[in-house]
Amino acid sequence: MKLLWLTLAALLLLSALAPGSAQRCWNLHGKCRRRCFRKETVYVYCTNSKMCCVKPKYQPKKIPWSF
Repeated sequence: MKLLWLTLAALLLLSALAPGSAQRCWNLHGKCRRRCFRKETVYVYCTNSKMCCVKPKYQPKKIPWSF
């Protein structure tokens, strides 16, 4: 009986830690979210009207002579 309770507690904990994955965008380097984290930047919008948040290492480099 204790093993059953331990198993149920472990499953409950695992389900709380992994809520699901967000939709991917920007060649699978970005995630669709309502708000981006501090260093992430929005370049496009996802099909579900959320922002595509991209981390700095995957952001395109700006050309210095362009506006």
